[in-house]
Amino acid sequence: MPAMDSARPFGRRRQSRRSDLQVFVRDNDVGQALRVLKKKMQRDGVFREMKRRRSYEKPSERRAREKTEAVRRHRKTMRKRMEREGY
Repeated sequence: MPAMDSARPFGRRRQSRRSDLQVFVRDNDVGQALRVLKKKMQRDGVFREMKRRRSYEKPSERRAREKTEAVRRHRKTMRKRMEREGY
């Protein structure tokens, strides 16, 4: 049985999505390294998260946003499946 978090025994646990981004600078080309870093941050959703955290989001708003995101993801997977499988 996993140990329970004493701070919030019945609430959701916060997901730690922190990933260490690492970019190597080759031949003193900092501009190219910055472009690579920006692309990695875009792919990881860092910019979207920063924009979302600019102001407080009520729990009801968060649930509604997460639900619409889930519906959008589901529709996208179904659309891709229709393209692949054809039915």
